[in-house]
Amino acid sequence: MTSPATLSALLRHRLVWPVGVLVLLIVGNLVFTPSFLSIEVREGHLYGSLIDILRSAAPLALVALGMTLVIATGGIDLSVGSVVAISGAVACWWIVGLGDQNSLGGVLGAVALALGLSLLLGAGNGLLVAAVGIQPIIATLILMVAGRGVAQLVTDGQIITVNSGPYEVIGKDYWLTFPVSVLIVAVMVAGTLVLTRRTALGLLIESVGGNPTASRLAGVNARRLTVLVYVFAGFCAGLAGLIVSSNVSSADGNNAGNLIELDAILAVVIGGTALAGGRFSVLGSVIGALVIKTLDITIYTIGVPTNTTLLFKAIVVVVLCLAQSPAFRARVLGRRRRGPDVPDPAPPTARTEVPV
Repeated sequence: MTSPATLSALLRHRLVWPVGVLVLLIVGNLVFTPSFLSIEVREGHLYGSLIDILRSAAPLALVALGMTLVIATGGIDLSVGSVVAISGAVACWWIVGLGDQNSLGGVLGAVALALGLSLLLGAGNGLLVAAVGIQPIIATLILMVAGRGVAQLVTDGQIITVNSGPYEVIGKDYWLTFPVSVLIVAVMVAGTLVLTRRTALGLLIESVGGNPTASRLAGVNARRLTVLVYVFAGFCAGLAGLIVSSNVSSADGNNAGNLIELDAILAVVIGGTALAGGRFSVLGSVIGALVIKTLDITIYTIGVPTNTTLLFKAIVVVVLCLAQSPAFRARVLGRRRRGPDVPDPAPPTARTEVPV
């Protein structure tokens, strides 16, 4: 039998609430669609509602992955939606210009060009924040606006349609019965977990976000780390752009990645990452992306009117965020966060400020 202390510790875990909401959404879908959990193999490919959720959540999970590390350093990146559009537009523009759109070398060149440009855009954001000293929300807002214009210039304001088998592999094809896009996300998440939890990189990122001054005095190169996380966010957004454009075999500079930055920030918050910087959860952000996409499907399944969809979604998200707040839970349950036998802390003593 689980002890109260163990249960309390479990409820305080940052992933328990998003996982709980995800389970509730899945159960809710089962009520309206009894076959919601059924997965079958057709022609060597996995099919089912759960597979559809994973596929639709793949681009958002990638963007949220990069956003997680940016927010962990105390920043924000509003430009990821524009980077998604630019990446897909550049790749499709290059493929259309090929003599043979099914040329594997040509498609690999398009992918390399799109991802290389995404890395440069991320580096530009990082330099504006770390080197120039512009506030992250302003620095990335510049690219958010200008980048959408760049994507429309690349596509000439039209939807570029491609007919390339190798390019469609990224967003449409399967490998070992799983969607390639989902496998790409799995590799990116696994690599990020190894780098941030098996090396000192994650601790350094948290130190920069938690206390920039202390980390600088400890010898941490905060500027380099800041640029690095924005470069990573740009790469993730560029990869998401390839998946989005490959999935529909076209590039739309106006609508591709539109408002995905808001869903990514929301996924990061749902996953338990602190917006103020410091602690972060890679798996939590991925679960947050799954929650958002499952919620979208749930809204459609239960027949919520279209004109109230966003309001319904907002209410669910607010409830989830409140459930995650220890202060809110303590207030609602009528419990003090500090036991009654713990004396009040002594007033702070005067100390001499050391100039830094």
